[in-house]
Amino acid sequence: MSRHPEVLWAQRSDKVYLTVSLPDAKDVSVKCEPHGLFTFSASKIQHESYNFSLELYGSIAPEGCKTKTSSRNILCSIQKGQRGWWKRLLKSEAKPAPYLKVDWNKWCDEDEESDSELISDDDGQFAGEDDESSDDDGMLYLPDLEKARGK
Repeated sequence: MSRHPEVLWAQRSDKVYLTVSLPDAKDVSVKCEPHGLFTFSASKIQHESYNFSLELYGSIAPEGCKTKTSSRNILCSIQKGQRGWWKRLLKSEAKPAPYLKVDWNKWCDEDEESDSELISDDDGQFAGEDDESSDDDGMLYLPDLEKARGK
């Protein structure tokens, strides 16, 4: 019998990010088709089978789909066929399956996109992370609000 893992999603104008919560997954297989079909399958040590297929809202570029597997989850970066914000994840307007949820930790609104990027495709580091700290002795500089107001 096949089971469905929890799937969290977020988007940018050019990508959709799916995080599949499946600790200790093995035999992970991801397939992206241009018309927007995303297929996932994996198994666990106890030979439990997990799989699902999603008919995404828009077309995707299969060559731009990448997968990164860790011991706790699988992060899938799916390149959209055309830049733009999707109204929802799935083509269907019906209520999505209960295992599909918004990833509020990675969520970004359209007007916030230029301020943040989720991950770089090269090393998986969060954009904006530096090895060196720009503040003195670990203290974050905050302006004096009373002076800023002119009081």
